[in-house]
Amino acid sequence: MNGAEILVNTLLSGGIDVCFANPGTSEMHFVAALDRYPRMRCVLGLFEGVVTGAADGYYRMAGKPASTLLHLGPGLANGLSALHNAMKASSGIVNVVGDHASWHLQYDAPLTSDVDGIARPVSHWLKRSHAPDDVGRHAAEAIEAANGRPGAIATLILPGDAAWNEAGTPLRFDPATSAAPHRQPLAPRADAIDAAARALLSGQPAALFLGGAALTAKAMEIVGRIVAKTGARPFSQTFAARVERGAGRVAAERLPYPVDHAVEVLKPYRHIVTVQASQPVGFFAYPGKPSVLSHPEAEIHPLCGLQEDVVAALEALAEAVGAAGVQPVRAMRAEAALPTGALNPLAIAQALAALMPEDAVVVDEAITGGFSSYPLTATAAPHDWLQNMGGSIGFAPPVATGAALGAPGRPVICLTGDGSAMYSLQALWTQARESLHVVTLVFSNRTYQILKMEFAGVGAGEPGPSALAMMNLDRPDLNWVKMGEGMGVPSTRVTTAEELCTALSRALSAEGPSLIEVML
Repeated sequence: MNGAEILVNTLLSGGIDVCFANPGTSEMHFVAALDRYPRMRCVLGLFEGVVTGAADGYYRMAGKPASTLLHLGPGLANGLSALHNAMKASSGIVNVVGDHASWHLQYDAPLTSDVDGIARPVSHWLKRSHAPDDVGRHAAEAIEAANGRPGAIATLILPGDAAWNEAGTPLRFDPATSAAPHRQPLAPRADAIDAAARALLSGQPAALFLGGAALTAKAMEIVGRIVAKTGARPFSQTFAARVERGAGRVAAERLPYPVDHAVEVLKPYRHIVTVQASQPVGFFAYPGKPSVLSHPEAEIHPLCGLQEDVVAALEALAEAVGAAGVQPVRAMRAEAALPTGALNPLAIAQALAALMPEDAVVVDEAITGGFSSYPLTATAAPHDWLQNMGGSIGFAPPVATGAALGAPGRPVICLTGDGSAMYSLQALWTQARESLHVVTLVFSNRTYQILKMEFAGVGAGEPGPSALAMMNLDRPDLNWVKMGEGMGVPSTRVTTAEELCTALSRALSAEGPSLIEVML
């Protein structure tokens, strides 16, 4: 058994049976091993950012890591942007990165690079297997690291000779025990629960600031009891990895993105209890504006971090504030009317609220076009909402691809701007190849509208011709219908609310992927 075969065998033994891949010469023995282990589903991406982004989306929905297969330093570098987003979302991923055979590195061939140095900033765990006898042990360690609490990115560098050479003693360990499942969360801290309870019962205005697994339906039920008892106001992070929301579930208000708006919303609160979230801070720095969004006199009370058992912590807090038997307020299903007339963010939100099926997964990178959709879908059918926590552009199409594989049978709705989607449009091809039920809505305003907002936000004045040329997507105009069809995805363009409703209803009831270019 050679090193590549040991690697595939270990991944499968550790529960990893999906590999998002863009391989090259150094990884061909891994590719060959896939023929001998057909249980590993290998999904080809035409750009490494699609590969790593899909692994992020897969983890968010499947709750377990996938692997990636990347070609040397440049291939890994192409995937760094999506790995940055995955790190911020605490997604578990096992990256397998090929490298030149060990004896070839000395010749500084064209693709020679510092793979370890490129990988280190986006890896919680990083090792290089120098020989096939190292591969199984290292792969098991990588799986265990990726399955940590919170999820982690583990990168295994596999030189060509470590992949193709035969191991002296294949599988000198038991993968079933070495590749451990999810680590158990830490128990909540009594002092943190006591401090949070005192803050919520102090009589001063208090808020809960929620992230991570606190935004699951199970945890939000307990949050709802605490809120009903204490009057605290629940906020979610502006961007969260996964929010389980909709009719029948307890809702949290999304903290606004603009700094001035967020500061005003948080101004009354003198106690903020954070639950698997850090204190509220601005996405960017702005001249004359604060980085910390809470009132200067507000006290921050961390209840639990991402490594702790959030349900146990919330249950203990509910007990401490006397909310054990209190009934939470849940979102009631509201039958939304289909919009008519002109297309605008409000009409898009109304269409989503009316037509979104139960158990849909929404992947949101619409930025300026999508902020309206979030509050107006709070009473839609129960669904999950995935957001970009790292801010690196091109997030939505790859993550939607991975989410569809991680939650088979559930429709995925991808909300993206035309500028954002250009970074990762190759994901459409993978969706077509894998027959994934992903409905992509491209909000086509032919500009980076967020940059115009930020230009004003930083006080840069009025943009002139040169500045506008850096923000407008014209000369030539993008044609998403042609690009979608060129990737094998049925595509259409809509210019009215009625056309959007017709196209969205048809796409959600069809099989396979589709794209709707929404002209704004």
